[in-house]
Amino acid sequence: MTAHRVRPGPVAVLLGGAAALLLVTAAHLSYGRSDVGPGELLGLLGGAADADARSVLLGGRLPRTLAGLVSGAALATAGCLLQSSVRNALASPDTLGVTAGGYLAVTVGAITGLSTGDLPRGALAFTGGLLAAALVHAVAGGARGRPAHLVLAGMSVMLALSSATAVLVVLFQEETGAVFFWGHGSLVVADSGRSLAAVPLLAAGLLGGLLLARSLDILGTGDETARGLGVNVGRVRLTAVVLSVLLTACAVSVTGPIGFVGLAAPHLVRLAGVRRHAALLPGAALWGATLLLAADLLARVTSPTGNEVPAGVVTALFGAPLFLWLARRLPSDPASPGTAVPGRRRYPYGPLLAGGAVAVCALLAAGLVLGDIGVPVGELPRLLLGGGDALLRGVVLDYRLPRLLVAAVAGALLAVAGGIVQTVSRNPLADLTVMGVSGGAGFGAALVLVALPSVPYGALPFAALLGGAAAFALTYGLSLRRGSVAPERLVLVGIGTFALTTAATNYLVTGARFQVAQALTWLSGSTYARDTTDLSVLAVASAVGLPLLLLAFRRLDLLALGEDTPRTLGLPLERTRLAVLGLAVALAAGAVAVVGTVAFVGLVAPHAARMLVGSRAHRLLPVAGLLGAALMITADTVGRTVIAPAEIPSGLLAALIGTPYFVWQLRRGGRAG
Repeated sequence: MTAHRVRPGPVAVLLGGAAALLLVTAAHLSYGRSDVGPGELLGLLGGAADADARSVLLGGRLPRTLAGLVSGAALATAGCLLQSSVRNALASPDTLGVTAGGYLAVTVGAITGLSTGDLPRGALAFTGGLLAAALVHAVAGGARGRPAHLVLAGMSVMLALSSATAVLVVLFQEETGAVFFWGHGSLVVADSGRSLAAVPLLAAGLLGGLLLARSLDILGTGDETARGLGVNVGRVRLTAVVLSVLLTACAVSVTGPIGFVGLAAPHLVRLAGVRRHAALLPGAALWGATLLLAADLLARVTSPTGNEVPAGVVTALFGAPLFLWLARRLPSDPASPGTAVPGRRRYPYGPLLAGGAVAVCALLAAGLVLGDIGVPVGELPRLLLGGGDALLRGVVLDYRLPRLLVAAVAGALLAVAGGIVQTVSRNPLADLTVMGVSGGAGFGAALVLVALPSVPYGALPFAALLGGAAAFALTYGLSLRRGSVAPERLVLVGIGTFALTTAATNYLVTGARFQVAQALTWLSGSTYARDTTDLSVLAVASAVGLPLLLLAFRRLDLLALGEDTPRTLGLPLERTRLAVLGLAVALAAGAVAVVGTVAFVGLVAPHAARMLVGSRAHRLLPVAGLLGAALMITADTVGRTVIAPAEIPSGLLAALIGTPYFVWQLRRGGRAG
């Protein structure tokens, strides 16, 4: 006989969620560094608590618990509405960019003086989230866009908005000081007044979702069926998205941007067998509040004496594996891009290569003369030869030249590695950041700095290499189904790997006591204070990788032709694919070990090179290397000069340049689909 798994009914799920929420709430209120425990909590409920216990509970713990309840319930309900309205299992306020849009809007409000209270902050978050949702919808191709493109568009918009927010925080540190701490997604900054002000909005959003429950149930059968049953699909979808943005704004205004609660809670309820939205929405709200309070409690328990880890880091640490699992289950899309199509325009390779080299040299010269201390252009040759003013010579030779060369070589390595990955995977959306390799390499380097501070600096590249290789193995292994890797699944799984490794690095860094400043460098990507020691690491990586790259040119061209042609020509396909991808991981890990997790250089440079010279590897990769070097030199120079003597991390500026290009490519793919 076949055993059938018995799933609890909706009533049991709701009762179980309520019971779990009560237990976690009691534990959350009872735990703390003071001696106030469950006994004092019961005394407070009975009106018999002493003044100290009352002060601790009402002044510190209760506001924090109330914020977790409101924010968790709001995020979970918002995620449920998004997943149902767009019929996408990976949809949530953070994966579709709504949370990042709200955070950016609040940051802009703090800078301009518009954010003067709780309701204005919520209104700004709502406006920013709504605009971000509209941008994601447009980038993904509108109503005809593919589900995978929707999540890719959301993640790219999220990265762009997050980078813009980080740059604003650097530029306006005084105005955004409080917002920056709040922006990590923490319950530490909770305020009872703000939480209570959000309760009516939470109730209105949940009630609106319940009024849409029957229409959302029918929408799950498909647009055509829903229209045939009298459902106005466009109106229902728009209303659900607006309600989800409203709920996300509530959460962002209370606790800041917190990820993955809106993804995890609805799926937990669905896994229990609940499908009807009349029970799904309140069930998700109960479990969302439970998850967020449990994450905050775990953060406090695991760091009782050190730096407290924000709850948003913990939710990402546990939510990213769920994203990976869901991305792996994504069905293959026959319309997904299989080959990085060459650009229409072609230019002579030799003159273009020479012109690119001249442009890189010109950018290097501009980087040497620009900065907080101006260097006359006419003095530059003399200074480079060891003459001229001693102060200017020190600025040029000891400070600017090494870091500019580090930026150039690191950018070239990242671009070449990205070109290899795009060619092998035949996926125009792939690069080593999107595939999680950069995040894994950054985690490896940060792990050595934080956990093993006495390890010599020379061990960092090896740690980054191991971390990047492990992240790539995870991404490739989870993407492999029935002997093949679907291009969009590879990128989605890579995004999940990147989120997982980034969350692990954040958890490691925020809870550490030693070497935190150095470890944070890997999170933002920076060429600050890089010297000849860093340059030597990159030189070794380049010297080892260049001969191997020259040998791989012909094999890369064959791999770009697909599965059958290389086998026909006698090429050991899987072994060759893994070998060249291993080379790409090694090149990228060497760059990440020095400059950190710089996003999208490996995407932008190969794409631009392909549009200029085509897809042949011996032409594509050298031009991509020059473009990557130019991009990183520009980011370093701009970051040094805009707010001199302070700096903007070059990784943030590179992301601001690269992410719009990624969005443009997605938009082109959405139109083609």
